[in-house]
Amino acid sequence: MTHTISTNEDTITAIATPPGVGAITVIRVSGPDTFSKVDLIFRGRKKISECNTHTIHYGTIVDPNGEVIDDVLVSVFRSPNSYTGEDSVEISTHGSQLIAEKIIGLLVECGIRIAEPGEFTKRAFLNGRLDLAQAEAVADVINSRSEASLRGARNQLDGLLSQKIDTLREKLINTSSLIELELDFAEEDIELLPLAKIISNIGEIEKEIDELLKSFRFGKVIRDGVNVALVGKPNVGKSSLLNYLLKEARAIVSEIPGTTRDIIREEVTIEGILFKLYDTAGIRLTEDVIEKEGVERSRKAVSDADVVLFLNDSTHGFDRDIYDELLKLQKEERILKVANKIDLKPGLDKSFDVGISAKTGEGIEELFRKLKEKALGSGTYTEKSAVVTNLRHYNALNKAKEHLIGAKNSIKEGLTGEFVAVDLRNAENSLGEIIGKVTTDDILNNIFAKFCIGK
Repeated sequence: MTHTISTNEDTITAIATPPGVGAITVIRVSGPDTFSKVDLIFRGRKKISECNTHTIHYGTIVDPNGEVIDDVLVSVFRSPNSYTGEDSVEISTHGSQLIAEKIIGLLVECGIRIAEPGEFTKRAFLNGRLDLAQAEAVADVINSRSEASLRGARNQLDGLLSQKIDTLREKLINTSSLIELELDFAEEDIELLPLAKIISNIGEIEKEIDELLKSFRFGKVIRDGVNVALVGKPNVGKSSLLNYLLKEARAIVSEIPGTTRDIIREEVTIEGILFKLYDTAGIRLTEDVIEKEGVERSRKAVSDADVVLFLNDSTHGFDRDIYDELLKLQKEERILKVANKIDLKPGLDKSFDVGISAKTGEGIEELFRKLKEKALGSGTYTEKSAVVTNLRHYNALNKAKEHLIGAKNSIKEGLTGEFVAVDLRNAENSLGEIIGKVTTDDILNNIFAKFCIGK
């Protein structure tokens, strides 16, 4: 396992806060010569190189001519007890872009280079402070847009998924080690582990992997939110429902069919989960060129949706023609059939899943409950469970499962232990890719390139 990044040099990055009263900019520096280089521009009661770890020191930053750039607070973190595992400092300065640029320029003159995107977290991984799944969770924490996504990312950062993967990998290593040991004593015909027990062990691991794979739908929802397409004939109240959910008028509401010519996207958080709502043009036949394009975009939104909210006018009944069109684009279990305007016609046709009034708000709470059921499925996972939220992890688990199936098939076909051992080792490696026990520069570069400069 080789990596191109060098941790034998100092790097610098700045994290700026929005301007305002009390705004600050934090400049991070990390590397083996951090303290001595910061001392070249810092003036305080003590040199940074003489300060204890996890202490904060007041002083000034000065240029080579002795001119004071700013009053600062410098936080000291000594190796290995820092985010990156290296000597690090954080310089807290006033939130001025000009001041930050001057300090960074001085640090660069001292031989410190600007950090690459995600480099600090990458160093934390390479120095054993985080495993790869935890490192990815740092980006998820930063990008969280709902309470559910933040809690899920925080639990992954705390190592819930990593611990589960590590346990599965240890079980595989124990089993494959005994098989490989048997190969060394093949001539003595020694059996350290009965074939039935090997199959049983593999089956248990495969079952646990299946549980993790099943959690991906839930994990994807808490991480990325739920794409909901609002679909129905013109004038059934899609825009009115959208406005009610958002508590403000964002979409144009009109009695004229076809008012919504393009897809309107809005976001709303319901009980901590992000719902991305797409108010589509009605799906219908039309000769209007512009309206026709809107209908085609609606079809794509339906195909890509996690949940399709199929809205009907309760005074007109269930629209079978539109529903049949939806079934060509989306699975039936992802379609939520909703009757709107029940304030005009009380009672609910059995064709519908829920009845609402976008005008009065009646039935909206039940709609929320049904939406969550459709989005999350029947799993009993919570944000505190070890769940899979990342497509890379999902694909690696699938690869591990394929290798386990291959190992079981090799045993059933009476193949020698070498074939079984190879499949088990490949399964181990697939699990190792998730937490970084097995990885490549391509994987690392792809992951950390998505980070912001500040991390």
